[in-house]
Amino acid sequence: MRTTIAIPFLLVAAAAPALAAYPEKPIRIIVPYVPGGNIDITARTLAPGLSEALGQTIVVENRGGAGGTIGTEVAAKAPADGYTLLLGSSGTLTNSPALYPKLGYDPLRDFATTSMTTVVPIVIETHPSVPAKSVREFIALAKARPDRISMASAGSGSSNHLAGALFQSMTGTRLIHVPYKGSGAALVDLMGGQVDVFFDQLSSSISYIQSGKLRAIAVTTLKRSQQLPELQTAHESGVPGYDVSTVTGIVLPAATPADIVAKVHAALLKVLRLKTTRDSFARFGAETLESTPEEFTKFIRDDLAKWSKLVRETGIKLE
Repeated sequence: MRTTIAIPFLLVAAAAPALAAYPEKPIRIIVPYVPGGNIDITARTLAPGLSEALGQTIVVENRGGAGGTIGTEVAAKAPADGYTLLLGSSGTLTNSPALYPKLGYDPLRDFATTSMTTVVPIVIETHPSVPAKSVREFIALAKARPDRISMASAGSGSSNHLAGALFQSMTGTRLIHVPYKGSGAALVDLMGGQVDVFFDQLSSSISYIQSGKLRAIAVTTLKRSQQLPELQTAHESGVPGYDVSTVTGIVLPAATPADIVAKVHAALLKVLRLKTTRDSFARFGAETLESTPEEFTKFIRDDLAKWSKLVRETGIKLE
């Protein structure tokens, strides 16, 4: 009897130091997009600080495809041992689930949240030839020319597509949606005058705005951007309550032990509070966010509800 009682006790005793020693090997952050974009840059900005805070190598792994849903599903189904993190975003955690009800993951069921990390405003920008220099003027122009003003996007179902759809729903305007294969191609045609307006991430467009190649008429967050403080928000210039941005944050598979999640969360907050981190984010148009896991989960729930409602009410079709 003593032997059978002692064995499980010894197993528990042996497991405790293993958990306490986390992490004992390199950790990967899955970025569900190809290298070079906002999400990838954010992950690579965080990785060195996280490596120092956790005492292990952090490897950024790009798993692009299907608008970020392939890599997100890989992360959701990874072993729940703390060695796979996902840099989630509103694109993969709220936009895609609103559009695709049969995804291979559920953002609320399949992930444990830590902290949000960045917010990147979307900017409403036009070709300089468009005769509208403010949101109010653009709304008046669009209502005078229904179905004649063209709106670029990085693809059907992308964040800029949804941002434009919400704008039309809230203003009673009708724009012609022109989907591209990525924001780069959309920007080229916008600067060339082939399309009229683009709801793009500020990080992608700020240099073209500052050089005068594009005209920014508003940012889409409720407060003004730190990078373009003179630019009004859509909320304060004709579309009250309009609030769209790209938010990122670190999540892990849902069954990851709570103390490991807490350790990652604490390390992440430490990195987010570094001036070097904040300055790096600011250089590409992002602002630093901090949150509790509960606040991050609430953001996912509320944002998913907002986009699901828009999809239901507008009947958005993916061309």
